[in-house]
Amino acid sequence: MPNPELLRIVDGIARDKNIEREQVYTDVEQAIASALRKQFNTEDTSEFTVTLERGSGDINVARGGEVIPLSALGRIAAQTAKQVMIQLIRQDERGSIYEEFKDRVGTIVTGTIARFEGGTMIVNLGRVEGIMPRSEQIPGENHEQGERIQALTLEVRDTPAAVKIILSRSHPELIRRLFEREVPEVGERTIEIKALAREPGHRTKIAVSSIDSKVDAVGACVGVRGSRIKNIVDELGGEKIDIVRWNESSQILIQNALKPAEVAEVSLCFELGRATVVVNEDQLSLAIGKRGQNVRLAARLTGWDVDILTPVEFQNGVQRLDATLKGIEGFPHDQVDKVIALGLIDVRDIEEVGAGPLMEELGIEESVANAAVEKCAAEAKIVAVEQEKKKAEAARAKASGLSLGGAGASGAPDLAALMGMKGVDGVAGQPAAPRAIKEEGNGEALVEADTAETDTDRMPGALETSEGGAPEVTVHKEESLIDDGTLSPEEQAVHVPRSEPTPAELLTEFEDDDAAALAEGRVTPPVTEREDRT
Repeated sequence: MPNPELLRIVDGIARDKNIEREQVYTDVEQAIASALRKQFNTEDTSEFTVTLERGSGDINVARGGEVIPLSALGRIAAQTAKQVMIQLIRQDERGSIYEEFKDRVGTIVTGTIARFEGGTMIVNLGRVEGIMPRSEQIPGENHEQGERIQALTLEVRDTPAAVKIILSRSHPELIRRLFEREVPEVGERTIEIKALAREPGHRTKIAVSSIDSKVDAVGACVGVRGSRIKNIVDELGGEKIDIVRWNESSQILIQNALKPAEVAEVSLCFELGRATVVVNEDQLSLAIGKRGQNVRLAARLTGWDVDILTPVEFQNGVQRLDATLKGIEGFPHDQVDKVIALGLIDVRDIEEVGAGPLMEELGIEESVANAAVEKCAAEAKIVAVEQEKKKAEAARAKASGLSLGGAGASGAPDLAALMGMKGVDGVAGQPAAPRAIKEEGNGEALVEADTAETDTDRMPGALETSEGGAPEVTVHKEESLIDDGTLSPEEQAVHVPRSEPTPAELLTEFEDDDAAALAEGRVTPPVTEREDRT
């Protein structure tokens, strides 16, 4: 008999679960057939035939070609059919979800934070829940339950239990997708994102170029008054984004990537994949960035190992290399400049590249090339020892400064440290390097320069003994700090005792002052003023 209620149920399941209606019909037929096999205790799948009329909803059941009424199913068989049908529909729904999200890998999805399980964030995406592990969250970013969030679909896994959708907000691809959404030129491929380097939650560098000469790649990404880039920064919780102009020349690209620092010179070594960048002293901190972040992102953006040097360090390395190579017998002196042009600006570079590039690029004999490598290797060991010595000296100087107290609470330098006094920790150690102190007009002591004074030329420290004498030790008695009106000897020396004057004495003193002023012609007070005072 017709069963329109069954048809409505099938339509609702197909619509809610995003499953094909025909698939739901098939699941109902399989569930009833499975229940009949269980009731009649048979494993033959062809013994029972179940047909669901798609137009009327009528269910026809036959066993071996003989029609049997559906009412033959008992209560247990009906419960079995229900369980099998739920299981089949869940499998179909899982397959539908997988087919939907597997094509959305690498795209941005929007969901609502459902809950937190430990450090993992569970995001409700509608039909399914996404998982965002702690490693894929932006460090330092805080979210609350019920908050709407956008994330990148990183991976979709089809597991027997459920479909797992892995989300990410720390992946660099999220930046690319946000630019494609906020900047129409990027979405239309008029502007191309050539390279991208990101440290989630801190800073991102992105290199862009335009295929249309009339479109400014950097200006289009920034937007009018920064409107476009502001939307992206707000979505990322304030993460800084540097937009770099792409250039096919690696030297120019490295200069652009290190901005806002101004680069003086860039030397490329293709053998080592290293770029030696020379910057002035005042630009060194900008080029390196906070905790090396700027140079680290620039290296990842350009694909070069970036080494930043000051002009003095660069010249010292080149001069040492020049002297080392010219001291090798048979090495052509006119080839030293060519070695430097290859980006080999230090003796350690020659040791690292070996003799092969020297023979190929300079055309020198193998014996001379090997001698150059050996000589530079020996010199590199000396350089390493010198650097370790400088580091140890710097560490000792820093430790000595800390032991002497360093700067005071007001931020002014410690005078004892500036004068080279040993202090408590200096008794068993070496004295600090003496410094020259000059007095400025405002009374502040400033360091002028290191002096070459010996221990005999300087004033002994508080705990040091001078020749023929012993250090003074002052012991203070533990007395009450209550002021009893008694003056110390020092206070008595500068204090003139004076009793409290009477009103008559004050008047006499004031009159004497006026008389002296009148005698000198400095003031001529009116009579009324004198009367008022009286």
